[in-house]
Amino acid sequence: MSKKLINIIIPAYNEEDCVDELASRLKEVFTKEEKYDFETIIIENGSEDTTWEKLQNIASQDSRFKVIKLSRNFRMDGGLTAGLNHVNGDACVLMTADLQDPPEVISEFLRKWEAGWENVYGIVTKREGTGLIRKMNSNLFYLVAGKLTDGRIPRNASDFRLVDRKVYEAVRELDERNRFVRGLFAWVGFKSIGIPVPRPPRFGGVSNATSLKVIDLAFKGIFANSYKPLKFITVMGLSLSLLSFGSLVPLTILWVIKGVPFAGFGTLIAIILLIFSLLTLMLGILSEYLGLVYEEVKGRPNFVVSEKIGFGE
Repeated sequence: MSKKLINIIIPAYNEEDCVDELASRLKEVFTKEEKYDFETIIIENGSEDTTWEKLQNIASQDSRFKVIKLSRNFRMDGGLTAGLNHVNGDACVLMTADLQDPPEVISEFLRKWEAGWENVYGIVTKREGTGLIRKMNSNLFYLVAGKLTDGRIPRNASDFRLVDRKVYEAVRELDERNRFVRGLFAWVGFKSIGIPVPRPPRFGGVSNATSLKVIDLAFKGIFANSYKPLKFITVMGLSLSLLSFGSLVPLTILWVIKGVPFAGFGTLIAIILLIFSLLTLMLGILSEYLGLVYEEVKGRPNFVVSEKIGFGE
């Protein structure tokens, strides 16, 4: 009987210090899991260092490694999407190139898959080498995302996962421009389970995930997977209307009896500023959704391939 094929998708952006070690540790996993065939697709995501040259060397030495070079950086989710469009295995692993997703955990994913689970994802239990602000941002994101998506995005779930063919094919059919891949895997459902995965510090190099980029991705992930913020606008508008109407009646009676008071000028100004700040917040939420719609209407691809190695083309 032929062995089952496991694809591994790895976006890499400026990871010249990590890719050689990554390939070495993956080969050890391949040797250990001898009952499977493996095919690794590394997506060179517009790097500005020697990542591309090192990946070419890795692919030339081992046919189990294939490389897709994108025309520019399409960020993590664009790289993952490019990989998903090129896999055909019985299952697929998604991971990062900086070795914060330990390749050795793939064996644990496989055991869960063999037990019948179709979407096996890593739950980050510890973030080594991560600053306090980044940790706070992550905790806040998962708290808000979990509430707004009715728990579809599990707390501390990462992109590091193994998914069955039926799962990645379902996600591949979702042709959205604003992609938050872990949200898409949560949306399609299937039999899912999380396993704890401590996240070690980067093997080398510097993280490209700055706070602003992470916050931008968090907003996109929330707005692309939930319309509850729009409901917030409706609820807030209705609440303010009821509050205004409820306050208007007694104030009108008071003005008729005692005349127009002048002592509350500061309070009125504060209330006006509060209302305008809420209106600005609501306009901001609407603009975020409008931006998402704008990207969808343009219909541009999620990635552009510049070159391929190992695909027989």
